[in-house]
Amino acid sequence: MKFFVDTAEVNEIRELADIGLLDGVTTNPSLIAKSGRQFKEVIAEICSIVSGPVSAEVVSLDYAGMMREAAELKKIAKNVTIKVPLTIDGLKACKALTSEGTMVNVTLCFSANQALLAAKAGASFISPFVGRLDDIHLDGTELIAEIRQIYDNYAFDTEILAASLRTPLHVKQVALIGADVATMPPAVIKGLVKHPLTDKGIEQFMADWKKTGQSL
Repeated sequence: MKFFVDTAEVNEIRELADIGLLDGVTTNPSLIAKSGRQFKEVIAEICSIVSGPVSAEVVSLDYAGMMREAAELKKIAKNVTIKVPLTIDGLKACKALTSEGTMVNVTLCFSANQALLAAKAGASFISPFVGRLDDIHLDGTELIAEIRQIYDNYAFDTEILAASLRTPLHVKQVALIGADVATMPPAVIKGLVKHPLTDKGIEQFMADWKKTGQSL
């Protein structure tokens, strides 16, 4: 499974990229606003750090506006992935962009039928939001399972990009189901390594090593 980080904070992206486990980045207007920086400037810097897909979202809601903004975003770097909302105009833009070889991430997916439409439109990625479904007392991971089955039934190439992952448990669940990509905040990625028994084991090993009086 590929790991994307969901942030527009460049220092956090650089730190995770240095570990060697980062495959891409997702951003959205809210994350850009939180960074307090210029949109194109942030995307360009992220693309210089990460060689994998970097999602940059259009803000127009009509087809013509999406295509105009996509043309500008594509100029930033070759690994820019155009992010469009799951609407009729968004699907139309997705079809047009992918037909010309541009990577497209269709976002704000909350149903299997929406995911089916995105695959039909040729989306590179579909972004179902697990955590937001949990917020309204639905099982977000069940949606991932439904999309996985539908995509496997018809051999769609669209990758399932599980989004709105808020805990290490979410990551494990979507990995077991077979999501192609998991995108998550930096804190969740770092949380995957943590386990109390690992910490306890290291503490014991270090104590025992100290007793030997040796050094390496």
